[in-house]
Amino acid sequence: MRRIGRRDIVAAILIALVAGAVFTSPPLGTLQGLSLDILTALRGKLVGDHRDPATSPVVVVAIDGETYDTPPFKGSPTQTWTREIGRVLGSISDGGAKVIGFDVIFPSSIEQSQIPFGDAPLGTRMRGFDRDYLIALRQLSDNGKLVLGEILSNDHQERPDRAQQLAVRNNIRALNVHTDTDDVIRRMPLSFSIDSKPVPTMAVELAARALGGKPGIAPSGTTELSGYAIPTAVPNALTLNFRGLGRDVPTFSFADLRACVEKGDRDFFRRAFDGKVVLLGTALNFEDRKLTSMRLSGGYDGTPGPRCALPAPASTAQKARSDVAGVFVHATAARNLIEHDAVTELGFPARTILTIAFAAIIACAACVLAPGGAVIAWIILTAAYAAVTVGAFVHALALPLTEPALASLAALAMMVGYRFVLADRDERFLRKSFAFYLAPEVIDTMVTSGKMPALGGEMRNVTMFFSDLSGFSSIAETMTPGELVTLMNEYLSAMTDIIESHRGYVDKYIGDSIVAMFGAPADDPAHARNAVHAALKCHEKLAELNACSAAFAGRGLSHRIGLNSGEAVVGNIGSRRRFNYTVMSDTVNVASRLEGANKYYGTAIMVSEATVTQTGDSFAWRELDAIRVLGRGEAIKVFEPLADKGAESVDQTKAATAYAEGLACWRVRDFAKAVEAFEDAAASDLASALFAKRARRLAANPPPNEWTPVNTLEGK
Repeated sequence: MRRIGRRDIVAAILIALVAGAVFTSPPLGTLQGLSLDILTALRGKLVGDHRDPATSPVVVVAIDGETYDTPPFKGSPTQTWTREIGRVLGSISDGGAKVIGFDVIFPSSIEQSQIPFGDAPLGTRMRGFDRDYLIALRQLSDNGKLVLGEILSNDHQERPDRAQQLAVRNNIRALNVHTDTDDVIRRMPLSFSIDSKPVPTMAVELAARALGGKPGIAPSGTTELSGYAIPTAVPNALTLNFRGLGRDVPTFSFADLRACVEKGDRDFFRRAFDGKVVLLGTALNFEDRKLTSMRLSGGYDGTPGPRCALPAPASTAQKARSDVAGVFVHATAARNLIEHDAVTELGFPARTILTIAFAAIIACAACVLAPGGAVIAWIILTAAYAAVTVGAFVHALALPLTEPALASLAALAMMVGYRFVLADRDERFLRKSFAFYLAPEVIDTMVTSGKMPALGGEMRNVTMFFSDLSGFSSIAETMTPGELVTLMNEYLSAMTDIIESHRGYVDKYIGDSIVAMFGAPADDPAHARNAVHAALKCHEKLAELNACSAAFAGRGLSHRIGLNSGEAVVGNIGSRRRFNYTVMSDTVNVASRLEGANKYYGTAIMVSEATVTQTGDSFAWRELDAIRVLGRGEAIKVFEPLADKGAESVDQTKAATAYAEGLACWRVRDFAKAVEAFEDAAASDLASALFAKRARRLAANPPPNEWTPVNTLEGK
């Protein structure tokens, strides 16, 4: 955690102001709607709605797929349904419904049809067909129990036909909805100006009749209905509260209600509709579908109500959909008004202040913490704030969510940029100054503590890596200094990149040799496996350089690599005035000896048994021999890594099998058979050829009885 000064505080405030202003600006107004969508989804997922649909003051009568598939409606045009609609409406009214609203529009009548039918149009032969329907409309309208719907538009206005208008005495209200710029319905208009007078929309009219009041304008300027000041973040618009995700509205199939009329079950209509606001509308998969604030959570076309006469369809299980039937938008608006449950949104000033405040908190965290810690802080604080917003939304208060979250994330990024460009220059200077001399982990500790490095070490289990170019001294003698430097820089850079990409640390360069360790300074439980991977990649890279690099052309360079794992002292070692982060122990010496031992076996990579044990079954190995290196009395088994497990070639497998057979014969003093086994692969494998030569010599001159199958190496 770094210290912050006055300049940092000023920077945090300015960054928060900019981020908050940008993310609450009108061009990004869709974020406000996205907040409603996310809050609706989170509330539905985390809290749910435990209200009984039967208590809903609003119900829906759905002209659904069942209706279209049930006689007498099946196969007949909807214009011929009016008689049955009139009968059902009468029964609903008799059952005690407070008011019925139409979310369907019949813009024409079958009596107006011009389809030829015999020697006259069909409409002529159907005169009087709608009489009972129109009488039902007149009776319901006169009793204040019916409101027809219309679509207001300057281009294409859609209204019921003239006969229906006369029947209801123009008792018609608008079905228009408020669609945001992203084509999502989150709000409902409260009124429209018709002939310079405000006329309530369908949902407001239905709620007003149910409550026995009329909408008016309160002294504060808000729309008021029966003492309820309707919250309007957007002028003249109600923010919809989809508390039950559509499942809180009982839905009755029109087909079943028509059959119930035939059955004469008046009690059912009383149980289902007494004291209810009823909306008649379509609930189909292909018509009048609307995207709403439920688009992320998924909404439902109501909850199926009790059945009266027809058996329930076989597939009644509902699935959440991103869109819902339009009638449920009006049902939600009417219920919000009746239950005083519309969403209250913060105004622009409050949203901006809250967004800036949250961005300032995150900016300060990013100023104090490292970037990774700041990101974690952002995640935790954003999750906590989201929990608060969900809790508020349960009570129909919509606090901004996406604006503070995104503004704070932008503030975090800007603060990190500020620190990189201005505030952390001293730290970067320190890192740059020591980058070529100390391990990155040592520098991290030094920067965090504010202390310069000091002498000291610790025991760690590491894997040591030694490499050396074969015969390089004689090759270097033929090169100019410039050529030598170019070649060495390219070689050491390529090898170092591979080592560091496998979490290794290059301790030092000694001429053309590389000394590296795996497992320190950074702890790495897989240090042995990473070291072997690095050795194989280095060997592949050198072959690539020989083939493709101009500096290596014609040189035919080869190198030897030795690996050994074990305990070692690692740390800052040297004098009080000058020291290096390095490693010391017998583990280091053995790795150095194994690098040199490659020349006795014609191999490029030699690995101790200790390293092989720590790698598990990650690689395909060939056991080379048991050797005793200079300066160490104990014999060790050594191995050559062939490839990753399962990736070895057929030739490698064949040579390794022959070599293993020869080594087994060698160890039981059957030198003649050992010669035969080694010679099977000697033509393509130098290690087999060299061992065959040794076996042939002992076959001709058998060793004494005290001979042991351990190769004592006399040189480095």
